[in-house]
Amino acid sequence: MTRKQREIQEREQQILALARAILVREGYQALSMDRLAAEMEYAKGTIYNHFPNKEEIVAALALKSLEKRRKMFERAALLAQGSRKRMTAIGCACDIYASECCEHFAVEQMLRISAIWEKSSQTRQKLIQQCEFRSMSIVAGIVRDAQAAGDLKLPVGLSAEEFVFGFWSLTYGSHALISSSPSLAEIGIENPVRSIRYHGWTLMNGFGWQPLETFEQTEAWTAELAEGIVKHAHEDE
Repeated sequence: MTRKQREIQEREQQILALARAILVREGYQALSMDRLAAEMEYAKGTIYNHFPNKEEIVAALALKSLEKRRKMFERAALLAQGSRKRMTAIGCACDIYASECCEHFAVEQMLRISAIWEKSSQTRQKLIQQCEFRSMSIVAGIVRDAQAAGDLKLPVGLSAEEFVFGFWSLTYGSHALISSSPSLAEIGIENPVRSIRYHGWTLMNGFGWQPLETFEQTEAWTAELAEGIVKHAHEDE
């Protein structure tokens, strides 16, 4: 890159870093193009040269977060042998992404707000869709490997992607509730992350995913995998 291109890229990263800090600390309503310009001591037009609106900034940050999740999935899937243990590793990566990379998870949740998605550019939307497709392909690929090996037989009419959607709904939805519900303990949910793992284990056993394991066996594997996944989670920070 030329010097000017490097300067443009560096300024864009500075804008994104400040925007992420504001979003995580104060929320979406606190972010504005005026505030970014004032805190960075730039003309507002300079900010607009990089991003047409604040929704595009959120989408750009969310894309970075989704890419981080995808990389964690890729690495987690390589940490274990056998389709069931690889799926367990993906579940462990989901837990660690939501807890160890909570700023990324918070920004990703903002992307689900329709007003933000609708005002982001089609180019950014396409990149986000491609990233989510790649993440789905990683996990659905494990399911197909399990089918090919005879470890898992799905009901007729249920695709690998639809099967994965059940786990996605369970993990993402549960972690969204954990991050937004301060009164879980008061309503009887003492260890919500353990509950997520238990329901994931129940799903795998319910579909007969071989080898069948006790929850204690799955927990032991998860503990072994967690250290490696946490290490990778912070490599790109």
